Amino acid sequence: MQKLQDYWSERSSQQKAILAGAFLATFLAIFSFAWIASRPNMSMIYGGLDAAQAGEVVAGLERSGVPYEVRGDAIWVETSQRDRLRMELAAQGLPAAGSMGYELLDGMSGFGTTSQMFDAAYWRAKEGELARTILALPNVKSARVHLAVEAGRGYRRDVTGNASVTLTTNGQAISRDQAVALKYLVSSGVPGMMPDSVTVIDTQRGIVAASEDDTGADRAADMKRNVERILEPHVGTGNAIVGLNLDLVTETELLTEQRFDPDQRALISQVTEETSDQSNSSGSGAVTAASNLPDGQDAQGDQTQSARSENRQQANYEVSHVTREVSRQPGTIRRLTVAVLLNGVAQTNASGETEIVPRSDAELQTLRELVASAVGYDESRGDQITVKSLPFAALGEDGTAAQTGLLDRLEPNGLLRILLIGFFAMAMIFMILRPILKIRNAAPGKPMLDDSSPAEPALTGVIETDDAQPSPASTLIAPEPREPEPLALPSADPVARLRSMMRERHDESVKVLSGWIDNKENAH
Repeated sequence: MQKLQDYWSERSSQQKAILAGAFLATFLAIFSFAWIASRPNMSMIYGGLDAAQAGEVVAGLERSGVPYEVRGDAIWVETSQRDRLRMELAAQGLPAAGSMGYELLDGMSGFGTTSQMFDAAYWRAKEGELARTILALPNVKSARVHLAVEAGRGYRRDVTGNASVTLTTNGQAISRDQAVALKYLVSSGVPGMMPDSVTVIDTQRGIVAASEDDTGADRAADMKRNVERILEPHVGTGNAIVGLNLDLVTETELLTEQRFDPDQRALISQVTEETSDQSNSSGSGAVTAASNLPDGQDAQGDQTQSARSENRQQANYEVSHVTREVSRQPGTIRRLTVAVLLNGVAQTNASGETEIVPRSDAELQTLRELVASAVGYDESRGDQITVKSLPFAALGEDGTAAQTGLLDRLEPNGLLRILLIGFFAMAMIFMILRPILKIRNAAPGKPMLDDSSPAEPALTGVIETDDAQPSPASTLIAPEPREPEPLALPSADPVARLRSMMRERHDESVKVLSGWIDNKENAH
């Protein structure tokens, strides 16, 4: 402690202020760093809750005695206790679902409840139950179901209706398979409702199309991915750029066509008639008495014979005609256009330099056939496929890959701690080391032994003996003056301080010693 007191007492007021400020800044930096390092790592336990749900969750956390933070509409707790708290709150029924289900019907009594009131409560309970079931999806944060069911009138039996499902996700999109499942879920819960009457809506991405009613953009994106998947194993990742334009029929069209071809005829019926006729006749003789007798012989007269044959054939023909009926539904491909740009290949020229040259025509033709098969090319429809090879400006043979640096791999808390450590190191350098270096390199100030008399030449004297004869051996000759060395920090040892003072202030030390010697001689 004595050395520290001596060191502090020998400092000037400016140096004391610098040392006090450096000590205070160092203390504050160490305290801040320790506070941030000891602060627990917080993570979100629930987010996107309304005011009532968030209040119930906060009340449950306060009963558990666990520290928490409220940041906007999210509640944060310590990471190590997050999973345990979720299970405990779930056992308490927190956070409570925003929609109510069939428990709405429990409070209804037969007195004072009309049929309209019961129907309204029933469909409201149905919406709440469907919303609770939809919340079981892992990527759904909130859900609302709206049912538009027509009330039964009289003896009408076919009751139809529509429904809409509005979803809020946690960032992960609703897939088409999930949209189909939700359609069947809602339609199965409402009697007489068809799956096509249910619309699934994502609050961030709009209407979610099911697999059977894909939009044109979705179909084009799927076809583009198929083409890229076929090309990348051969040309490399990033060496193929695919552009696809899909023209779809957006309206319903019914075409009926009837054609008559005069050059072609069709036999409808054919009738063939054949007629034959044959007759014989003979003329009688003169009438006499002998011709009337029984045994009498008839008189011979004239005889005639005739035969006739006739054939008739009738054929009925009709001009041929063709009747065609074509029905076009929305979603039919009207025309397809595909453009594929491929990067060239690296080759070494005659001078030994590597250059990018286009791919061969045979290779482009083979790739074109693969692309045509992948997209369902139809020449009669007017489809067009263009495959070209040109050197890319920025992409290499193996494409480009994302470079992940140190900052991308660090989490925000780790990055903050690194910044605090760097700030602490810089503060140590500028507030502590820099003042010390300035003191060591500063020029010597005012002499420690102040003599008001003017500077005198180097002392050359003799010490007289009893016989008043000067002794050459006793002559004190001062050494030649030299440049003063920089003043170092004084030591706490008095002997060391005296030696340092005599070494740095030689002239003043010689005068002091000479004065002591003179006083001693005069005393004798």
